[in-house]
Amino acid sequence: MNVLSLFDGMSCGQIALNKSNFKVDMYYASEIYKEAIHITQKNYPKTIQLGDVNLLNKNRRLDDLGEIDLLLGGSPCNNLSIVVADRKQHHQGLKGEKSKLFFEFVRILNEVKPTYFLYENVENMKKEDRDIITKELGVEPIMINSALVSAQERKRLYWTNIPIQGLPEDRGLVLRDIIEREVDDKYYYNCTYDFYGLDKRVVAKLHLNTHDMLKRVYNINDKCPTLTACRGGYKQKKIYLDWCDKIRRLTPLEYERLQTVPEGYTEGVSEGHRYNLLGEGWTIDVISYILNCIKNK
Repeated sequence: MNVLSLFDGMSCGQIALNKSNFKVDMYYASEIYKEAIHITQKNYPKTIQLGDVNLLNKNRRLDDLGEIDLLLGGSPCNNLSIVVADRKQHHQGLKGEKSKLFFEFVRILNEVKPTYFLYENVENMKKEDRDIITKELGVEPIMINSALVSAQERKRLYWTNIPIQGLPEDRGLVLRDIIEREVDDKYYYNCTYDFYGLDKRVVAKLHLNTHDMLKRVYNINDKCPTLTACRGGYKQKKIYLDWCDKIRRLTPLEYERLQTVPEGYTEGVSEGHRYNLLGEGWTIDVISYILNCIKNK
């Protein structure tokens, strides 16, 4: 199989292919962030990096890649997600500077004509943007929540010509199943907080000078909310440990577990970059499930 992955990030598609035991002959990756490329090359040194997706067929001819069996991509959702609606960029949809990169996926899909393609993006986008993506790709999306295979709520839409057969089996995982028992003191918060009770999903809120969402402390007997990039302070998800009455942020290892990424995969860059890469990545076991449908065809 020859694979072309656009917006490759830390190469979650390659992890999923490996997990599904596909024999990958050539894996071409289009990515621009050096930390993501560093992690990819550390784990998959044979990856061929192609650079900026906008320049494919300008600086690097797609014809030179030969036949592509699988095209992967999940273009930036910065302008599509409606969760953080108070930010100007989140009102722009597919016209926004980041999310308009979807049309580069369409361009390259039409140029390379792969046997299979898989495109991913957020579930909470406007209907008009969802309809445009569906029209351009010619297939209806399937919504899969990562909560089925991990301890994280993460609803994502998948547009693909791979014949997906149903949904993954629910493993019933919660935060308690993936957390580390012993972590460094630096992960703990010493500030005061309001406590709401162990019967709540949000068991407490920290007294921090930041947005309400970033103050939330989650119940380890429930799912973790959707991981996101952590650029800026206090953005890591926080949990209350009932056995020691303490609050801490999740560790990069726990982020890896929530995304079903192999443990230690993101080691080699700063912790901040590890959180970012994982928050912007894919849930591996969801992608692996979809890819396995090729074998079951």
